[in-house]
Amino acid sequence: MQLTENAVKVLEKRYLSKDANGQLLETPDDMFRRVATAVAASDAIYDVKANVKKTQKEFYELMANLEFLPNSPTLMNAGKPLGQLSACFVLPVADSMEGIFEAIKQAAMIHKSGGGTGFSFSRLRPKGAMVNSTGGVASGPISFMKVFNAATEAVKQGGTRRGANMGILRIDHPDILEFITCKQDNAEINNFNISVGITEEFMKAVETNDVYSLIDPYDREVVASLNAREVFEKIVQAAWQNGEPGIIFLDRLNKDNVVPSIGEIESTNPCGEQPLLPYESCNLGSINLAIMTKIEDGRVEVDYDKLGRVVSAAVHFLDNVIDINRYPLPIIEETTKATRKIGLGVMGFADLLYRMDIAYNSVQATVLAEKIMQFVNVEGKKASCALAEVRGNFPLYDQSIFKNSGTKLRNATVTTIAPTGTLSIIASVSSGVEPIFALSYIRNVMDNDELVEVNPIFSEIAKQEGFYSEALMRRIAKSGHINADEDLPFKYKKVFVTAHEISPEWHVRMQAAFQKYTDNAVSKTVNFGNNATIEEVADVFSLAYALGLKGVTIYRDGSRDMQVLNIGSVKGKDKLLAIEGDEQYIVKPRPRPDVTKGFTEKIKIGCGNLYITVNYDDHGVCEVFTNTGRAGGCPSQSEATSRLVSIALRSGIDEKSIVEQLKGIRCPSTIKQPGMKVTSCPDAIASMIKKVMVLQQKGLEMPAVVETAAEEHPTAKGRYCPDCSSVVEHEGGCVICRDCGYSKCN
Repeated sequence: MQLTENAVKVLEKRYLSKDANGQLLETPDDMFRRVATAVAASDAIYDVKANVKKTQKEFYELMANLEFLPNSPTLMNAGKPLGQLSACFVLPVADSMEGIFEAIKQAAMIHKSGGGTGFSFSRLRPKGAMVNSTGGVASGPISFMKVFNAATEAVKQGGTRRGANMGILRIDHPDILEFITCKQDNAEINNFNISVGITEEFMKAVETNDVYSLIDPYDREVVASLNAREVFEKIVQAAWQNGEPGIIFLDRLNKDNVVPSIGEIESTNPCGEQPLLPYESCNLGSINLAIMTKIEDGRVEVDYDKLGRVVSAAVHFLDNVIDINRYPLPIIEETTKATRKIGLGVMGFADLLYRMDIAYNSVQATVLAEKIMQFVNVEGKKASCALAEVRGNFPLYDQSIFKNSGTKLRNATVTTIAPTGTLSIIASVSSGVEPIFALSYIRNVMDNDELVEVNPIFSEIAKQEGFYSEALMRRIAKSGHINADEDLPFKYKKVFVTAHEISPEWHVRMQAAFQKYTDNAVSKTVNFGNNATIEEVADVFSLAYALGLKGVTIYRDGSRDMQVLNIGSVKGKDKLLAIEGDEQYIVKPRPRPDVTKGFTEKIKIGCGNLYITVNYDDHGVCEVFTNTGRAGGCPSQSEATSRLVSIALRSGIDEKSIVEQLKGIRCPSTIKQPGMKVTSCPDAIASMIKKVMVLQQKGLEMPAVVETAAEEHPTAKGRYCPDCSSVVEHEGGCVICRDCGYSKCN
């Protein structure tokens, strides 16, 4: 297997089986064999004489050769007791207290098993509406979204991270204005991606500058009207501010609903590419286009024969997954098997373009995208038809739009283009259909050393053409791109473009090219520079509508950060450098003030009592002290935590960020401890800091946010990975760290 060092690291951290002490029980090869064996076993369901060993070999080679990889839960859980293999689910939210909390319970079970969830809150009556059963008033969908968010916060997937959610509200819901702005504070509803469900009627009203109606979902009565263009501008403003909300074109989702008699599609998975009926789950996988190539007359071309073989095997694989999957709820199993939807997509498209000497931002690239996706879709349907000949049509076929087509079909949908985050790290290729984020960047490794990571195709060509050097790669790593490098020929600058060099219009046109031949939808982020205008964001939303997209997500570089630090050099764990020109500034904690005010509280922890003191001065919270009771505990560790927190606070780190990192950390001693309010010493410290922050907000003036200058590196204004502190990339409607494999959405 051609696995890179980073791919192995990610597999070891997030995918390979471990024992109770965290020791690895399998190698990457073992993992692929485990998955192949489990998935191939489905063949025996339909033919007791099936050559399961042959299928095992085919599936193993498919993954081991990195030609195709299924979604992460399949790699993690196939052949294990948990056995939950789906990446995402959509749950209904009924307009009753019972229905709302049933959805929360179901979501918790899904998150526990490693899946993400999508919800439409459009059925909930608006804030202030009468509730006949109690004589009270409704609190509205946004208040309940916060309850869902809190539940997600409490349930970690496999004990490591929280689940991801999609929240959708129809544009004609009376609370739509509150929804549009509900994530202006990045700390609010932070376990959700949100999208406005747009209708064709609304978009026509935007074009004509007309009003449209707001409809109470309870009695379907018109309760008010708004100017469509003004609401559209509010959506644009909010998206420009921090990337949310995105937009989903609901009527287009339902136009392609293959079983409209069963229900209406109201929501998607967390990244927006998989529209699903209530209680359906998605089973996704991606083909590595970067290696679907051959040499013809000295040029790199797409090997359609090889691609066709991989498509056929991948459809077989994904259909088998539906049968061996252990679903978190019986109703999800029943609904999923009724339509047997699969979502076969691609990754490595930007790498393929590099190999073929084609610029991402070109008509030639969009034409190739259409051709490839049409081929994948057609061949995928052929493979699904062949399976139907042996296994039968999907059960709801006679109630579907295909019933009079005369064509058999095993799967109601076949193609979806998902973000491939960690999968693309394993395969060492570009993510989904996104462009490359940076051609070269510096990664911090052990012993304060630096490793220059270079796109392998660019590195290969640079060596072939004789312009490769370590100095050049380090120079490129400062900006991530080569367009300003005078030493490189123009032809390379034209082809080796990166995400922030590509205009938003070309991002949308590429998404539209893939959408044309995709059954479901395409997950992609339209990247903007930090200086992009609100009008440019509006133009992208309008273009997405005009080109037939089913949804669009944008991210303006740096829009989610109030305080910006650029790590020009990550070497040295005791220094954080912010660079502007040739000047360097070392961020040091301000001196401890001579006089402070503060609060001390006794908090019960698993091994006794913990006394926490949080002090503040005129500049905000500045230090934390801890002291354990006579029962013992881990005084050195809690003291170390408090000292590091104090340094961070006096260095200007936002208190909310510190609280977010500490809260929810669990200690084994908290298990079955009566009267516990916290889960560990760090969690107790977070709780106390938050309490003091609230008191400050009520009676003290908070300090102004300080902007720190940063050079114009595309990654300079992005967020940092909560696991390893490397720069994260916003792509595919999600956030991914290509250093350690962290993903917010899968």
